[in-house]
Amino acid sequence: MKLVQLSALELEQKIQSEIGENPALETGEDFEENNNNDIDEFSDHKERDNEISAEDFDIDPYLSDDEIPNYKLENSSYGNLKNETGNSFSNQISFHEYLKNQLQNLILDKNEKPVADFIIGSIDNSGYIRRSDDNIIDDLAFTQNIIIDKSEFKKIITKIQLLDPPGVAARNLKECLLLQLNRKRKNKYSVLAKNIIETSFEEFSRKHYKKLQDRFSIDENDLKLVLNEVSKLNPKPGGALSGSVQNTHITPDFILKIEDGDLKVSLNKRNSPELRISNNYKEMLSGYVEDPNKTKSQKEAILFIKQKLDAAKWFIDAVAQRYQTLYLTINAIVEYQREYFLSGDEHKLKPMVLKDIAEKIKMDISTISRVANSKYIDTPYGVKLLKDFFSEGMKNIEGEDVSTIEIKKTLESIISDEDKNKPLTDKLLSELLKEKGYNVARRTIAKYREQLGFPVARLRKKL
Repeated sequence: MKLVQLSALELEQKIQSEIGENPALETGEDFEENNNNDIDEFSDHKERDNEISAEDFDIDPYLSDDEIPNYKLENSSYGNLKNETGNSFSNQISFHEYLKNQLQNLILDKNEKPVADFIIGSIDNSGYIRRSDDNIIDDLAFTQNIIIDKSEFKKIITKIQLLDPPGVAARNLKECLLLQLNRKRKNKYSVLAKNIIETSFEEFSRKHYKKLQDRFSIDENDLKLVLNEVSKLNPKPGGALSGSVQNTHITPDFILKIEDGDLKVSLNKRNSPELRISNNYKEMLSGYVEDPNKTKSQKEAILFIKQKLDAAKWFIDAVAQRYQTLYLTINAIVEYQREYFLSGDEHKLKPMVLKDIAEKIKMDISTISRVANSKYIDTPYGVKLLKDFFSEGMKNIEGEDVSTIEIKKTLESIISDEDKNKPLTDKLLSELLKEKGYNVARRTIAKYREQLGFPVARLRKKL
């Protein structure tokens, strides 16, 4: 179950870790499938040496030439596993590594460097420091044994705020925008934008445009140009980079193709390395078996090798079970949402909950949840997270089951096309959805709107 829950990249890391810890396990593509005579040789040795083979353990399974894991053998339940390499986007560094790599460009002494590292670790994926200075300073003292006063701490944060992307390490949106404006080329409207954000940020964030025009003695056109300057800033400076890193770090577990009007789904070969038992360990065991005079240390060595071989075989088995679970689950999902995967039209997504798939393939709901939560599928319409295909359902006016995803897409379309001078209230949005056949309460509209990332009507207003 732990392996099922791992994402594609985490599985790769787990396999590499297992190989590093267990020398009896290795990966490779060149398998020898015709050395069955070796098995007979070792069987002969067993007959000649009952002391080791009979009293200690059965050597035969560990000397088997069946190097190809079961999950690699011909089996229809694994689809076209060996022929797909899939897309990999895992070549770039993470957002925090990107920041740490820039530290060498800052002038930091040996005492400031560990503090700067710790501060960067406190920056979230949006690029903000959400914790108070006092909390971080306390953590430095208790976890790193680093004592620093507040003024020195603030100086280091100021240096970190010089890193790219502009606006990083801000404590709030106001500071984030000001950091970016400070690094922009100065012109009349960027200077005015900085002045407005510094002195009237509350009115600005609430879009009280008339008050701003009166306070700064500017007309509507000047305010539009100021807003245009601000619109070029990034309210989530880490978002652009971490979003890119997130996308580039996705290695899909599944690959979906449409061939002759039919759906073909396969597991990504990149995530199924060819695991096998190390030949070196087999040869070591063979050497011990052939030795007629076995010492105590040799017996201990054989037991050690057995433990490593046991662990390697168990791990290969566990990975095989993971692939089987993934394959059964993805096929059930693709079949359930067949109309969507054939067309790419999200309005054709059917209401689907974990229980639907669990019952279809006779597995526990928790297993389906583990698969859906962290697995991606490469489709003709982009790389998608499996859990995004799950949604509750409701009846439309005609009594048909519709997915909440379909309702959200319709709501998103209405808001995107609204007159920004007169944005629609939640009540009006509810009425428009009813006209389209979706009977959704105003409170539910508010919940969906927030999930889609749209603010209330007042904050969507533009000049």
